[in-house]
Amino acid sequence: MSTYKEKLSILSEMIAFAKADHALKDAEYNFLFGVAVSLGIDKEIFDSLLDKQIKVVIPKTQADRILQFHRLVLLMNVDQEQHQIEIGKLHNIGLGMGLPPSAIEQVLTVMHDYPDKIIPPEVLINIFKAHYN
Repeated sequence: MSTYKEKLSILSEMIAFAKADHALKDAEYNFLFGVAVSLGIDKEIFDSLLDKQIKVVIPKTQADRILQFHRLVLLMNVDQEQHQIEIGKLHNIGLGMGLPPSAIEQVLTVMHDYPDKIIPPEVLINIFKAHYN
């Protein structure tokens, strides 16, 4: 499991991503707070992250990187809007985490095949498995 610092980094990265379109919608805030709760981060600390950014710590394991990428895909689609800046930023975050570019592109394409663009975890995992073999 991630350290407390890594958990804050996960949230900080997600908050910065959600603000890429210069607005934090209620649906995005609620999603982010749900992630905070699942990571064991209290509301006061979470809310403080809305105003300051923590240095991003890339998740250590490939599984954690894929999980963070999936969280970001879900976050991008939670408001049912996609902006080109979000797609580009998500792509760059994935590359920065060392994820295969072809897998990132496939995820961004395949998500349109699912209701509300919510790609099931097993589909996402299978995409990355195929690109690592």
